[in-house]
Amino acid sequence: MARRISPPSGKKRPASSAEGKRESFLPSRDEILAFIKENPDLAGKRDIAKAFNLKGEARIVLKDILRDLADDGLVEKRAKRLALPGSLPNVAVLDITGRESDGGLIARPAEWDPNHNDRPPVVFIRASRNQKGPVPGVGDRVLARIFHGADASGHAYTARVIKRIEHRKDAVLGVLRKLDNGEWRLEPVERRQVELSIDPAQLNNAKPNDLVEVEVLKVSRYGLALGRITQVIGSVASEKALSMIAIHEHEIPHVFPDSVIAEAEKSKPATMEHREDWRAVPLVTIDPADAKDHDDAVYAEPDTDEKNPGGYIVTVAIADVAAYVTPDSALDREALKRGNSVYFPDRVVPMLPERISNDLCSLKELVDRPGLAARMIFSAQGKKVSHSFHRIMMRSHARLAYPQAQAAIDGSPDEKTQPILDTILRPLWDAYGVLKRGRDAREPLELDLPEKKILLTPEGKVDKVVVPPRLDAHKLIEEFMIQANVAAAETLERKKQPLIFRIHDAPSLAKQETLREFLRTLDISLARGAELRPNQFNNILKRVEGSESQELVNQVVLRSQSQAEYNPENIGHFGLNLHRYAHFTSPIRRYADLIVHRALIAALGLGSDGITPKEEADLAEIAALISTAERRAMAAERDTVDRLIAHYLADKVGASFEGRVQGVTKSGLFVSLATYGADGFIPISTLGDDYYLYDETNHALSGERSGKGFRLGDVVEVRLVEALPVAGALRFEMLSEPHPVPSGVRSHHKAKRFVRGNQKRPSTVSRGGRRGRG
Repeated sequence: MARRISPPSGKKRPASSAEGKRESFLPSRDEILAFIKENPDLAGKRDIAKAFNLKGEARIVLKDILRDLADDGLVEKRAKRLALPGSLPNVAVLDITGRESDGGLIARPAEWDPNHNDRPPVVFIRASRNQKGPVPGVGDRVLARIFHGADASGHAYTARVIKRIEHRKDAVLGVLRKLDNGEWRLEPVERRQVELSIDPAQLNNAKPNDLVEVEVLKVSRYGLALGRITQVIGSVASEKALSMIAIHEHEIPHVFPDSVIAEAEKSKPATMEHREDWRAVPLVTIDPADAKDHDDAVYAEPDTDEKNPGGYIVTVAIADVAAYVTPDSALDREALKRGNSVYFPDRVVPMLPERISNDLCSLKELVDRPGLAARMIFSAQGKKVSHSFHRIMMRSHARLAYPQAQAAIDGSPDEKTQPILDTILRPLWDAYGVLKRGRDAREPLELDLPEKKILLTPEGKVDKVVVPPRLDAHKLIEEFMIQANVAAAETLERKKQPLIFRIHDAPSLAKQETLREFLRTLDISLARGAELRPNQFNNILKRVEGSESQELVNQVVLRSQSQAEYNPENIGHFGLNLHRYAHFTSPIRRYADLIVHRALIAALGLGSDGITPKEEADLAEIAALISTAERRAMAAERDTVDRLIAHYLADKVGASFEGRVQGVTKSGLFVSLATYGADGFIPISTLGDDYYLYDETNHALSGERSGKGFRLGDVVEVRLVEALPVAGALRFEMLSEPHPVPSGVRSHHKAKRFVRGNQKRPSTVSRGGRRGRG
């Protein structure tokens, strides 16, 4: 819905000498901020210039003013628009928390960054006569369009509900306990919830120490609420129960409705209609050894065109999920609700039922499967010359694992890879060599942060934590997929077909300044003024490569980056240094890719099952939902790893470990164990007999008297004091001695962020927790 532009409220004013080259008709900073606040839908640079009738040199001056406002933290960039820090986006997920006296609904954002403000803003929901489905009420979660600017009642934010989102309100997850007096109690997993009394007649065969789901039956004004057990998940001593905690805590849909299963089971194999026959093309899948579904296959061959000497033709074929999951079907609605598959060490919560993900859409070896393929031609320098998309019927000629394919290239082929070594594998690696030249010239951000993987025993217990080797086989598939994603975005943009982009904004000016101040302590400079590019970060990372500061700098650079998201408005992908990028290669596990597939089918006339006008109109809402689902999945996966490690270490309290400081906050230090990769917390009050000061710039805590302390990236020795598996929390005691930290620390936050030894100053110290890394 179009929003009327509020007219600029400022009048012409004379320029002061301090304003230098500002013209007399330029708006003041306050007038620009007022316009951004009143017109959030139209707050790009061009919109602001048009609203104030700025032309020529005045537009250049406006750009300087906007940069100054960003430097001062008064505005921040969001996609192509400017916004006030801490303001809500135009579409957001809200939790309805109450009612006004006149019956209107009160809501707060379901996700909120406390760095903006300690408390999330209040949103007042407008009544809508056109509301479809059940009317939302208190406790519901909704997707809503946000309207900025005070209404007649003075509300800063109002909203119109787009749709209600399934949201559990009454179920409580916890551990069943039996007291000495025979009473049964539920100890909730969520620490903010209070205990429940359990009706002995409603135990549902649960035993003490079982992880159970409880429905609240009766809430009393006095005493504990009464509940009944609706589901027994299993003993809390079992690691397999720990991922269920995250599934419940983050409200991840994990049981497919009967209608969805029925629709999946009725699905029939796709036919040749609208398809090219590519079954003779020797495509192969290369995946992790334990992969259950295979949604991408690759093939490469030299380009025989004499106009492209040394060039290669690269083909990426992707499972045609759109052939089975059609718009607004039961399968489609459930896939959108889930947004993506969620991966835990002991299980996967899939976006689609197994009949689709592991069968009809899995590119099984020597089995006919429908696909959507990108055929891309690259020059010898790795520059894409052209590309085309095809709806095909394909047949994977070999199912390979990453180590298996790499071993063949490295000189140790096995019975499966030996026959295809020269015909399929070597051309793939040669093509990757060509694409790598293009990647090196593009210079995407190259952070060196190895990912740890938890290996479980057959019984589901933690066996060990490893850092899998980063093979060329991984890099090959990654670069092939990136290029296919780029080709999809370029094709749809050229066809003027609406789509959902994968966008990644450049670091905000505020984060740039924080990073700049930190690097200054290492005698490293970061350019100011000009737009940063990924290669500038890469040059910094190369300077510290092999030094004791390497991991520290990689961590700080990572924290300076913006969060990637889905959006129908394209601003490019900063980290990959790409102007156009859309997720195309994993429609089995990401809804964004399914939307892109449908968009390609419609734009290229590849069938009748393409994107619909309704989907095109709803792309902003869909992007908001799947971006939220992605963040939800990441948090659930991280929490489960924390709980698994805490469970494993529960019988090792008192043991000493080597770790690295991974987070510095005003409340204390987060330390990651080198062996297990799990984070634990050291409260600032236990660090030693000194007043400790928190220095945000240097990512350090420093003693006020000694000037010694601890800094992000420090290797330290710690003792495990407490392990809470259900909460996923570890608490450590510092054994290493503090060391000198960069000068200037004591000038920061001196008035309110310090404690002495074990003696807290109540008015100045915040409590620690297992989150809130610095």
